[in-house]
Amino acid sequence: MAFDVTAAPRPEARLMPVPQRHATTFCFAVLTAACALASFAFACATPFAAFAVVAAAMLPLRSALPCVLGAWLVNQGIGFGALHYPVDANTLAWGAAIGAAALVATLGARLVLQALCAVPAPIALAAALLGAYAAYELVLLAVTPVLGGAASFTPAIVARLGLTSAAWLAGLAATCEIVRLLTPLASRRAMS
Repeated sequence: MAFDVTAAPRPEARLMPVPQRHATTFCFAVLTAACALASFAFACATPFAAFAVVAAAMLPLRSALPCVLGAWLVNQGIGFGALHYPVDANTLAWGAAIGAAALVATLGARLVLQALCAVPAPIALAAALLGAYAAYELVLLAVTPVLGGAASFTPAIVARLGLTSAAWLAGLAATCEIVRLLTPLASRRAMS
């Protein structure tokens, strides 16, 4: 199964709040705004798996990856600029690992969405979140022997962060649906 990198609408596209020509800009704006909010609210627990699913459900892979990367850059900018993360090798390495994990989560979400293109959207998005979250956490767990932090991977912490990602995905999907419903109204008003 090849990755879909075309700009045309895809059967696995599950979130289409705006016309395809505006999807990348819309997705980038929504993810960076959500990431800014999450970064201030949760600092190191930003729900990148949820962001990965939204990007993978809305955009072709070659557009989804830069959108998620942009959200990660917002997170890092807020962390180091506003929240005063320490500027040391370990913190920088963890930042890079989180960015890599977010990109791998996007790939995981895309694979699940492609595999489940005939499944109803809510089920496909939930499955994509499970795949993205598993990929994200596994990448982070893989770097703990070098960077430390294995104590943060208790079942309680992983479950709490997974539920946080699920809540963010539900909120972002609802936001996309509201925009989709309002977009025709705005288009009709602009024409009159």
